Amino acid sequence: MSRSELRASASLASVFALRMLGLFMLSPVFAIYAKSLSGGNNALMVGLALGMFSLVQAFCQIPFGMASDRFGRKPVIVTGLILFIVGAIICAASTSLSGIMLGRGIQGLGAISAAITAMIADTTREEHRTKAMAMVGGSIGLSFALAMVISPVLFESIGMPGMFAMIAVMGVAAIAVVLRVTPDAPPQQHAPVAFSVVLTNKELMRLNLGVFVLHFAQMAMFVVVPGALVQVAGMPVASHWKIYLPVMLVSFVAMLPAIFVGEKYGKMKQVFIGAIALLLVVQIGFWQLLQQPLALVALLFAFFMAFNTLEASQPSLVSRIAPPAAKGAALGVYNTLQAFGIACGAAAGGWLTQSAGGAAIFALCAVLTLIWLIIAVNMPEVARRAGKNKPEAT
Repeated sequence: MSRSELRASASLASVFALRMLGLFMLSPVFAIYAKSLSGGNNALMVGLALGMFSLVQAFCQIPFGMASDRFGRKPVIVTGLILFIVGAIICAASTSLSGIMLGRGIQGLGAISAAITAMIADTTREEHRTKAMAMVGGSIGLSFALAMVISPVLFESIGMPGMFAMIAVMGVAAIAVVLRVTPDAPPQQHAPVAFSVVLTNKELMRLNLGVFVLHFAQMAMFVVVPGALVQVAGMPVASHWKIYLPVMLVSFVAMLPAIFVGEKYGKMKQVFIGAIALLLVVQIGFWQLLQQPLALVALLFAFFMAFNTLEASQPSLVSRIAPPAAKGAALGVYNTLQAFGIACGAAAGGWLTQSAGGAAIFALCAVLTLIWLIIAVNMPEVARRAGKNKPEAT
């Protein structure tokens, strides 16, 4: 990667990290804090308040992605971060659950994931794009692991209002990175493309299905896995980061050689298919071996290795297949399906755990992953584009 590509990828990955760290920090402690608020004894409302960000994001990814195609990436990213900051300030000042919900909803309006990934695509060559996307995926994974460690400490020291204020400061820092560090994308002059072209592209539809399945499986399995770590491995919830942090770090490093070799030798299709196959093996493994502590840790490692690989390769493939004038729109659809996968996975995981037990979750995820694998094997357009090692002439 060139110096400019590294600077663009690293800075945009840091924007993702700053934003996601603030969001992840809330998960371990929000339910505890909510009990001190008006309306905080209603479990449904607490869940809605925590999930409001993702719910609103699901409906705003496409408009923000399309806006980035029309008005430029940086203005849209900065606008989204301003909304993120405003929402955090409202949450910090709120003394009721409804106020928190309002603030989280405003934060969700700043749906900039598509604009950021589109800007990464604009500022990197195709042969390096998956590595750039891997930097983003790694930053998100590290943010999650770090949040699990520092969240309880921050909650005890500065309280939830202080944490929301800290999240606002992270948003300001992210804006500074975008304006002062991230290089401008090269001028893009392409004929406008109708949104229907994006929606009817079969290869994009297949990738959108893939990200839905990936995040459905992630959320559904994590309805079961934390309880298994407590019951099978004998680890209290407060100590789970001792598993998640090393597993995520090592799995991220372990998947990098496959990404580098795949891009260097034009084998990204094989890497992509291999990661889906590994995800299928993981779901079957959880289905059959969930009660064995060592198998549980090994399967978590394999899951994050597959997950990180797919998180890097899929948006890269979307950016290659999408019409040049509609990268933001295509990535907006992709991120919308990602958000719906998270919501549906969490809901299905909870319902199946209550009605049929944890094994049913992994059986369902295995079936969905198998369908995805069959579809992915028969993706000629992805095979053609992923196998190229040079940027296409435009």
